[in-house]
Amino acid sequence: MTQIAVLADAIGARVEIVNPEAGEDTARTVAVTGIDLRAQGIRPGDVFAALPGAKTHGASFAGTALERGAVAVLTDEAGRDLVAESTSEPVAVLVHPEPRAALGAASATVYGHPSRNMQVIGITGTSGKTTTSYLVEAGLVSAGRVVGLVGTVETRIEGIRLPSTLTTPEAPQLHALFAVMRERGVDTVVMEVSSHALALGRVDATEFAVGGFTNLSQDHLDFHKDLDDYFGAKARLFAEDSQVRARRAVVCTDDEWGRRMAELARAGRDDATTVRTVATGARGVGGAGGAGGADWTVTDEVPDETGVQQFTLVGPDGTRHRATVGLPGRYNVTNAALAVAICAEVGVDIAAAIRGIGDVAVPGRVERVDRGQDFLAVVDYAHKPAALEAVIGTLRAATEGRIAVVVGAGGDRDRTKRPIMGEVAARAADLVIVTDDNPRTENPAAIRAAVLDGAHSVPAGDRGEILEIGDRAAAIDAAVAWARPGDVVLVAGKGHETGQEIEGVKHPFDDREVLGAALDKYRTAGPDGHHPPAAGGSHHGGKA
Repeated sequence: MTQIAVLADAIGARVEIVNPEAGEDTARTVAVTGIDLRAQGIRPGDVFAALPGAKTHGASFAGTALERGAVAVLTDEAGRDLVAESTSEPVAVLVHPEPRAALGAASATVYGHPSRNMQVIGITGTSGKTTTSYLVEAGLVSAGRVVGLVGTVETRIEGIRLPSTLTTPEAPQLHALFAVMRERGVDTVVMEVSSHALALGRVDATEFAVGGFTNLSQDHLDFHKDLDDYFGAKARLFAEDSQVRARRAVVCTDDEWGRRMAELARAGRDDATTVRTVATGARGVGGAGGAGGADWTVTDEVPDETGVQQFTLVGPDGTRHRATVGLPGRYNVTNAALAVAICAEVGVDIAAAIRGIGDVAVPGRVERVDRGQDFLAVVDYAHKPAALEAVIGTLRAATEGRIAVVVGAGGDRDRTKRPIMGEVAARAADLVIVTDDNPRTENPAAIRAAVLDGAHSVPAGDRGEILEIGDRAAAIDAAVAWARPGDVVLVAGKGHETGQEIEGVKHPFDDREVLGAALDKYRTAGPDGHHPPAAGGSHHGGKA
């Protein structure tokens, strides 16, 4: 427990008592047991973090927080005045000019700086964060570590699942979670670190042992003004002047963004560890060791017909390690190599890490749905152009049949990528069914129109057939009905998600369950049960 005065000193805030005449000024010595941003989440003994918002100041809800047992409020000058208006009781207010900037340090202080007592691994990048996190977790467990996982799909403590709502939780929830993990004996934490989390300070005061970088491509340009700004947010995990800089860095240098990140990560320290799966024959750009200009390099990749891939991973000392990853796609070889390198950075035996990654399956990432059908059906989280292109390319390499892609785009998110999603799908697939993803508060038809615009920008002779079916379940049904033996049906965009958000309401919807039901229907009806894919939707032509 932390006294309010001690907490104020730790974050550089001043303590003011509003309504001191209503009672004795003892509020400064009250012990704090927790902290929360949500007034409805406050428990007795908590600090209520009342942050200024775009429309409403968090301190407007101070009355509710105090009624629920808050012993103090962290806010700014404007918030202090709102707190004074909300109660006639004496209340300690920790006044800080930038309360969001102080939130991470406040949370870490309240919960006793738990990240100091564990090795925390942060993984950032546009694609591959989730898969790499699962692979690292498996490598650590194989080596006997007690592991916590924090990510998009779920949070786990020693394999026990907790639901996740954000890729990276807000600082109060994150440090509380670290404290629980510490109490349960966790020694190593693997967590996805989003650009939003880095930009908004959600991971502030987290002490990272290792930072891992996967790649960077277009995403979240509704939040970041451009790709350089997006890169800059990711770079907070590696930059010399960042308060959340990881002590060690492991960077994939397959793209130019990765090479930039490696150079940035090297500043002010001996080196950054690099991983590369694209041979260059050059040294120096990727690191001091290994072939191909990187510390760790991949050679001799051999996929089989089931998607399992074997490869050789060459370590910094030149030692060759044969490894297997049970996930299709060359990018998953890259993710696996990055995972092994990260495990090595925290002292894990390389052979143990390689054993661990061999059988990892990741929910909603190239996840097969098998109901005994005679074609491949897959659900994948690909919701950005580069990821969609990569997964279609992976499936194309694994089949001689046709590929159908069911795809949409999320509402209230980066609008510029919508036509690019349509273009990528139309250029790579034989059938594209444009449908609804999570429209959120936007008009679903307008979102679909943007995706369709991109699809139609591909010359008719170079694109697949294009359909528009707004109802996602009907779109999945149509793709299954279209498929013939040896074909592939890919349902992209939502992956592991179990809901579809429309006008602020999250309706139960799991692509895996809906695809499974469509496959069951197909299997019962038999091949003669196929119907034209245009049924129930708009037909937009395609290849002859």
